[in-house]
Amino acid sequence: MTIQGIGPLDPISKPNKAEKAEKVHKSDSADSISVSQEAKSKAEVYMATELAKKSEDIRWSRVEEVKRKLADPNYLSQKVIEETADKILDHFNL
Repeated sequence: MTIQGIGPLDPISKPNKAEKAEKVHKSDSADSISVSQEAKSKAEVYMATELAKKSEDIRWSRVEEVKRKLADPNYLSQKVIEETADKILDHFNL
């Protein structure tokens, strides 16, 4: 077995000078956000929906009453539909 000598060394490269870091510019004002009224109302509806989903206080007698009314073909008259639509529009301020 023959052992050969160490191969040639790479030439020494010049050291790179690090660039100075820029100073951070501090702003005089604080960060701020603005939330639209529509976003606030949607968040409120979302929170109410989530709260209702978690609620175990379901009035089954009321649920059965509504099911019974909806099953009756005479219940869904034009008057009932208009009153319901008006209540929905009033609720959403439309």
